[in-house]
Amino acid sequence: MKCRFCGNQLSHVFVDLGSAPPSNAFLQKQDLDKAELYFPLKVFVCENCFLVQIDEYKKSTEIFDFDYVYLSSTSEMWIDHTRRYVEMIVARLGLNKMSRVIEIGSNDGYLLQFVGEKGIPCLGIEPAGAAAEIARRKGIRVIEKFFGTSVSRELARDGETADLVIGNNVLAHVPDINDFVQGLKTILKPHGSITLEFPHLMRLIDNNQLDTIYHEHFSYLSLGTVTTIFSKHGLEVYDVEEIPTHGGSIRIYARHAGIGAGAACPTVDALLSGERAKGMESIGYYLEFKNRVLKTKIDFLKFLITSCENGKRVAAYGAAAKGNTLLNFCGVKSDLIDFVVDAAQSKQGRYLPGSHIPVVAEGRLREEKPDYIVIFPWNIKSEILAQLSYVREWGAKFVVAVPCLSIL
Repeated sequence: MKCRFCGNQLSHVFVDLGSAPPSNAFLQKQDLDKAELYFPLKVFVCENCFLVQIDEYKKSTEIFDFDYVYLSSTSEMWIDHTRRYVEMIVARLGLNKMSRVIEIGSNDGYLLQFVGEKGIPCLGIEPAGAAAEIARRKGIRVIEKFFGTSVSRELARDGETADLVIGNNVLAHVPDINDFVQGLKTILKPHGSITLEFPHLMRLIDNNQLDTIYHEHFSYLSLGTVTTIFSKHGLEVYDVEEIPTHGGSIRIYARHAGIGAGAACPTVDALLSGERAKGMESIGYYLEFKNRVLKTKIDFLKFLITSCENGKRVAAYGAAAKGNTLLNFCGVKSDLIDFVVDAAQSKQGRYLPGSHIPVVAEGRLREEKPDYIVIFPWNIKSEILAQLSYVREWGAKFVVAVPCLSIL
């Protein structure tokens, strides 16, 4: 396998999580007796550019089909995050009704709905048909395609370039990162800005976020690597913010190289210096991660087995990709976790890939009264703890496995 950015031959394994089905390949009841396709979750790190990456074992066109069930609007915390972002970026860039905003990976219109409310023309680009259809019902124009240079050239040819290009948690999902970034440059107006949010690789490593790794995430990104990639394509990162989403993300601001007004903000050099101080320009920093991952597996299995031996019932909350990575890495099935609750109706009545744990509505908690509830989307833990506070009435406790096993 060669590095998807620089072409260097990859020889260093970052972590090997075995094999698993795609994290969002939820099953119907009639699928349970059929064979599932498993793909390796083996992640490499490039010793040249330090891009952490997985091979494209399952094509992105197969992952983001019409039946793709992830919907951004199911989390109130995420909706609030995007609402505040729109208020901030409109003011910062002085966007108005004469501006144009394009969001790549617009999902169900979770963000562009707030842009539209301000009367700013906007366009979503979203390959998942079900999510795109929901966005259209909100009055958002959506192109149902995978973004890259081909799509960006079509848009530019039709005069649809943008004052602001947005990509939240999308850069990690693209198999051809060079094609994607070149596409960003193509649709950006001369004095426009790009903002991208993505989980920060430094936080993933330091906080043992092994469950952030799954087949949809082809790349795991540091600021240093992203600035190198952008520079190759004539773009410069001029500001960066550390934000709490997904256990620690960064939001970068980029523009055409040499066109923006003034030097980059000091935040860029500060975070790059912080990455260097951590050792992110040394291969040894990355190779220690696998040892912490193994401890997480052992501790989680010990908890589940001990609970079973003591006659305690365990359920879970959040049929998230994070949970599916953890469950399949640990080999957990429905004999150790009875069911998982999820607010998304699109997931209810289905079964988790690999583990075959049923996904149910929240009312099942009151019916079954489990002793423990494992929170898979730990990044919105506070929201879930508040929402499910009533389970304390029968003495239930909450559990998280990442970054380390904790009973709350």
